[in-house]
Amino acid sequence: MALYDEVADLPLSIESCEYETHERETSSEFTRVTTEIVLRGAGETGRGEDVTYDADDQYALAEAEFDLSGEHTFAEFSATVADLDLFPKAPSREDFRHYRQWGFESAALDLALRQTDTDLPTALGRKPSPVSFVMSTRLGDPPSAERVTRWLDIDPSLTFKLDPTPEWTADLISELADTETVRIVDLKSQYEDAEVGQSADPDLYRRVRDGIPGAIIEDPVYTDETAPILDAARQRISWDVPITGVESVESLPFEPNWLNIKPSRFGSVKSLFDTLEHCDRRGIRMYGGGQFELSIGREQIQLLASLFYPDSPNDVAPRGYNDPEPTEGLPSSPLDAPSVEGFR
Repeated sequence: MALYDEVADLPLSIESCEYETHERETSSEFTRVTTEIVLRGAGETGRGEDVTYDADDQYALAEAEFDLSGEHTFAEFSATVADLDLFPKAPSREDFRHYRQWGFESAALDLALRQTDTDLPTALGRKPSPVSFVMSTRLGDPPSAERVTRWLDIDPSLTFKLDPTPEWTADLISELADTETVRIVDLKSQYEDAEVGQSADPDLYRRVRDGIPGAIIEDPVYTDETAPILDAARQRISWDVPITGVESVESLPFEPNWLNIKPSRFGSVKSLFDTLEHCDRRGIRMYGGGQFELSIGREQIQLLASLFYPDSPNDVAPRGYNDPEPTEGLPSSPLDAPSVEGFR
């Protein structure tokens, strides 16, 4: 039986929908705003998180009203949400529609599991495992290894996902490589017009490829200039931004060895589960990705990692790792296998 079939027919009773707005400063020097979506029914509460990045889109959701009440199966609810325009005004980016849909679907899945007195691992016949994670950060302007070394002074066992920029010199790359802690380098060349997006820089690609030879290389762009550089490291190439379902995986330039799985990019639980199964069949290794979740969404991506790719370099670290300054006392990797209720 397909993964999605295990949850599609769960009965779901919804009486009300509420929103809780969260805000927090981040290490990437912006104020993160997310919305926790709270669905209630039959004496239970289901929670999900909308990780849309535009703060105005989030504030508008807090005032929105959607009639989701009634009796459904989970699949019926998913179809209803897919047909709704969940933005009171057009979102600033079209991919935010998937982010918001995931927020509602994850809340509904949590509620349906609770109303059935079960949880996601039980429904899927899987056992949670301890979750390895990396700490994701940028290195400042001008970039230096200081942030990495400060974190290593606190926890020498940490490993990292870093965002190279054209300002990364050969000396900096060598200093980072000497720490032997860099697991992923995210080139962010697939982000197009997003603020964090970067153009395809052949010189940077080559410096990173050769300077940190063991790291996964995420979200490059293939051009006439970058293709020879990337082809020499094909087994290390991974994608994040383009991955929204099975079709997107099959549309990549070649079948990848690695993929970053961010549930919010898929929109629907079905699309996510179908992709997880596709990758498992094809032997594509996966690791979890985060979106600066501020509430229940972080727990949910950690749970998915514990069920499907626990030993990978998961970008699902506890929220404290996203704070502006390094903090002592945070959990080390791996996280303990989670105890689970519903989808959290």
